[in-house]
Amino acid sequence: MKRHVVLIGLPGSGKTTVGRLAAEQLQAGFVDVDGIIARREGKPITMIFAEKGEAAFREMERKEMETALGAAPAVVAPGGGWAAQPGAIEEARRCALVIYLRARPETAAQRAAPEGTRPLLLGEDPVARMRQLLKEREPFYRNAHAEVDTDRKTPSQVSFEVVRLAQSSAGW
Repeated sequence: MKRHVVLIGLPGSGKTTVGRLAAEQLQAGFVDVDGIIARREGKPITMIFAEKGEAAFREMERKEMETALGAAPAVVAPGGGWAAQPGAIEEARRCALVIYLRARPETAAQRAAPEGTRPLLLGEDPVARMRQLLKEREPFYRNAHAEVDTDRKTPSQVSFEVVRLAQSSAGW
């Protein structure tokens, strides 16, 4: 039986890019949780954070993940902080293969920088902030079923590994 594939990791680890590629290869739906929230709210995530605060955003994110995981199996990319919410990964593990896309803070900062839409990186030294986020979140990320190292790999190479894991462990 097919299960969802949930990609977790730092901002810039490749969740959205790899998720789209993997979904295409698996002929599955792709759920970009941040994208859904931004469209529904009619504003970028940075503005939602600024206007409503992180707690309100995390609640929106939790509800969108609940909706996604209750629908047909798909590749799901929540925001980087979703996995660090208490109980989030444990809940997802029941109906999904959770894959940690591991990236060094330097790599993640370099990949995330061009977008300028990441609220937890605004106005800070991106590498230092990524190191801090990794320190805070990695204990949660390590609860994933599997890890894929994304450093020095193209999105296609990482997506190949995600697809292989989905086929061997999630019924795809």
